[in-house]
Amino acid sequence: MEVADDVERARQAYARGDWPAAYDAWSATDLALLTPPDLDDLATAAELLGHHDAAVLALQQEFRLQEQAGDPQAAVRAAVRLAMSCATHGEPALFSGWAARAEALLDETGTDCAEAGWVAFVQMFGHLGRGEIPEASAQADLATDAGRRHRDPNLVAMGLTGQGRLRLYTDRVTEGLACLDEAMVRVIAGECTPVIAGHVYCTAIEGCQEISDFGRVAEWTSALERWCSAQPGLLLFTGQCALHRAQLLRMHGDWPAALSELGLAAQRYVEAGSPDAIGLTARESGDVLRLRGELDEADAAYQRAADHGCDPQPGLALLWLARGQGAAALAAVERLLEEAAGAVARCSVLPAAVDVLVATGHVDRARTAAEELASLACSELHTAMAAECSGAVELAADDPAGALPFLRKAGQLWARASAPYDTARTGVLRGRALARLGDVDASRRELEAARDCFRRLGARPAADSVSASLAPDSSPAGLTPREVEVLRLVATGRTNPQIAAGLVLSEKTVARHLSNIFTKLEVGSRTAAAAYAYEHGLM
Repeated sequence: MEVADDVERARQAYARGDWPAAYDAWSATDLALLTPPDLDDLATAAELLGHHDAAVLALQQEFRLQEQAGDPQAAVRAAVRLAMSCATHGEPALFSGWAARAEALLDETGTDCAEAGWVAFVQMFGHLGRGEIPEASAQADLATDAGRRHRDPNLVAMGLTGQGRLRLYTDRVTEGLACLDEAMVRVIAGECTPVIAGHVYCTAIEGCQEISDFGRVAEWTSALERWCSAQPGLLLFTGQCALHRAQLLRMHGDWPAALSELGLAAQRYVEAGSPDAIGLTARESGDVLRLRGELDEADAAYQRAADHGCDPQPGLALLWLARGQGAAALAAVERLLEEAAGAVARCSVLPAAVDVLVATGHVDRARTAAEELASLACSELHTAMAAECSGAVELAADDPAGALPFLRKAGQLWARASAPYDTARTGVLRGRALARLGDVDASRRELEAARDCFRRLGARPAADSVSASLAPDSSPAGLTPREVEVLRLVATGRTNPQIAAGLVLSEKTVARHLSNIFTKLEVGSRTAAAAYAYEHGLM
C-alpha cells in the first residue's frame, strides 16, 4: 500500500510539473516495482533536476522491461533516450553503444514508424560529431519526415531543429531560420515534453547566436527564462539560459552582470554534470575581461576554455594583439582562415582577422577579408561588422573619405542593436577619418562621445587610446596631431604593435612617426619621449 501511495504521489506531482516532489516519491520506490511509463517519467524528472545517473538507471530498467515484454518500438525509444543523454553528458562510447542497440532493434519494428525517425535523429547526431554534414542533413530530413507522417510532435520539433542548424552550416540561412522558427513555435505552444522542449530552446538559440541574429536570441532567451522559472527545482538547461543571458548583457554593455551570469552558468553546468560546456563560459569570460583590459585574467580564462576542449580563438589572437604580440596574432588568424569552412565558421573569424591584418600592416589582405565578410553576411549584425571592417580598411589605406560611408552605416546598425561598445568603436574610426579630412570639431565630438562611452562600460584600453587621440589645440616642438597621438600612447607604455592596433595603422607607419618624434624632441628613447609628454602637459 505504501509503495502504491508513493507512486500515486509521484504521478500527481509529475502531472503538475513539480519535478522535485515527483523525483523524491519515485526514488523512494524500488525501480523493479515501477511500470515502464513510471520509469520513463522518473527519468525525465531526474534529467531535469540534473540527476544524470538516476535517469540512466531508470531508462535502462525501462529498456529491459520493454524488451522482455516484446515491445521493440518502446525499447527503441528508451535506447534513443539513453544514447542522447549519454551524448549530452560527454559519454561518446555509451552514446555509440545505445545508438547501435536502437538500430538493431529497428529490424524488428520495420522502418515505417516514428521510431525509425528517432534512430535517424541519433544517426544525424553521430554524423554531426564526425563532421559529416551532408550525411547528417539527410538523416535530419528523414527524422522530420517520419515525425510528420506519424504525428510525433517531439520528433518533428527535434528534427526541425537539426534541419535548421544544418542548413545554417551549409549556407542556407533563410531555410535554416524557417526550420528553427517552426520548431520554436511548436515548443512555445506546449506541444513537446519538457526535456525535448529544453533541447529545442537551447539548440535554436545557439544557432541564432552563431550567425549573430541577436533579435531572435533575445526573443527566445526571454521565452526560455520564463519556461525555466515556471518549473520548480529545474537544473537542466539553466546553465544554457544563463550563458545566453550573459551574451546579451555583454552586447548591451552590462559587463559586470555578464560576468556574473557566466559564473552562474559555469556552476550550473558542473551541477548538471556537463563539465565540457564550462569551456564556453570561460571563452565568453575571456572576451569580456580582454575588453576591460584585464589581460592576465583574460589569458587565464582562455586557458580554462582550452582545458575544457573549447577553442579560445579568435579572442586569444586579439589578446596577443593587445599585448603587442602581432606576429603571434597574425599566425593565429592565418590558421583560422585556412581552417574555417562555411559561412557560419568564417563569419566568426573574419572580423578579428581584419583587426589583426590591419594592425600588422597587411591592408590588402584585410580588404579581401572585409569583402568576404560582406558577401557572407546573413544577419544585420554581420552587416554591421562587415561595414565597420571595410571602414577600418579604407582608413588604414589612407582613404578617410572612402571610409566614412561604411562607418556611418556600421554606426547606425550598431546603435539599432543597442550595442554601445561597438557603436563607440565605430565612432572612434569616424572621428579619426574626420580628423584626417580636416574636420577637427566633428572629429573631437565623435572621439569624446566614444571615450565617455568606453569609460562607462569599463573598457579601459579603448578609453585610454581615445584619450591619447584627443591632443591639445597646440602641439609643442612642431609635432603633428598624429605624432601627438603616438607620443601619448608611448607614454602610457604601449608597444608599436599596440599603437598600430589602436590607431588603425601599420607598424611601419608607427615606427616612422616615432622616428620623427625622437628627431623633433631631440630624444633617443621611448622613456625620454614619455617624460617629455608628461612635462609638457600632453597627458
